[in-house]
Amino acid sequence: MEKRQPYPSDLTDAEWQIIAPLVPGVKLGGRPADHARREIVNAIFYVLRSGCQWPMLPHDLPPWKTVYTYFRNWRVDGTWSRIHQALRKKVRRRQARHPEGSAAILDSQSVKTTEKGGRAAMMRARKSRAEKGTF
Repeated sequence: MEKRQPYPSDLTDAEWQIIAPLVPGVKLGGRPADHARREIVNAIFYVLRSGCQWPMLPHDLPPWKTVYTYFRNWRVDGTWSRIHQALRKKVRRRQARHPEGSAAILDSQSVKTTEKGGRAAMMRARKSRAEKGTF
């Protein structure tokens, strides 16, 4: 098979070595994989980085339905969360910080409670004529 030209979103060899152990392998006893796990991850990163829709994946990457299925399954089974946690810990260690964060910042101003503000949000809804029984 001919090697494709890399995209800017593709993992480098060093990056792949870090996350490869965290990506689920082919299930034993199952059908052999048609696509390398690295190519599937590269295709997922292409969508995330470019913002394109799944069906618009370039043809030299694995089929979009296959890529999306892996993305969805890995989200559900916690693979993405485990990758994120491992990378966060690695970055914090490299910065000579404790691997687990000890503080969080919550911004209450960014929480939306209603679309309307002020008096409009406090007014009681009016009954329609049909609800009142008058026409």
